[in-house]
Amino acid sequence: MSTHCLRRLRITTGSLLVFAATLACSTPLIYAADHKGPPPAQPAARYAAFDAHPNEHVSIAAEPCDDPKLCSFFRLPYIQHGLLPVRVVITNDSDRPLSLEDARMQFISANNDKIPAATEDDINRRLFTIRSAEGTKIPLTPITIHHPVDKKITQDDNDFGFKSTVVEPHSTLAGYLFYDIKDLDDPALVHAELYVKMVHTLDGKQELFAFSIAFDKWLAANPDAPSNHPRR
Repeated sequence: MSTHCLRRLRITTGSLLVFAATLACSTPLIYAADHKGPPPAQPAARYAAFDAHPNEHVSIAAEPCDDPKLCSFFRLPYIQHGLLPVRVVITNDSDRPLSLEDARMQFISANNDKIPAATEDDINRRLFTIRSAEGTKIPLTPITIHHPVDKKITQDDNDFGFKSTVVEPHSTLAGYLFYDIKDLDDPALVHAELYVKMVHTLDGKQELFAFSIAFDKWLAANPDAPSNHPRR
């Protein structure tokens, strides 16, 4: 989500960071590997993992990226540092605009760990600490190296995050969120879900029912994904 949207949303525990056919479901990953950004968002129901509310005329999909080669458009190695990018796609087929101002999007693990979307500060701490310097010869200690938020984090948010907190009628809005899964059992996606709640109509008169998007659906549609071949 762009920086101005981030500031407008409440960044609290569990809150939103403001981030049909098998062939159709796998196409976005193939596209991303060869381009400087993700493909244009499709209606949510065209992705492998989605939850549709027919009575509310709204669908939400979750498209994780667990292979750095398939989302190489990011400027920094988030996945290698235990941060999972998830593209959230929201399709509003109703006649009313929707507000994401208060929306909360949580990664819920198989063990019921509830993980909020990471803020830019969270991402910065994960990427730029001695503890997270895995694979180097630096002794790993819990001492944090304090930096302002790296500009590449902000650039990725501006380019690939949500551009708005409003989903207009008969439109689709998409953006990437990041989840800190470093301490979860591997593979973290198995039996996990994205849980989305507190989406309202823009006039505030209605709160939509919560959405539950099972990542197992995405794993079934992407058998070659690293999460289907966990480290031993």
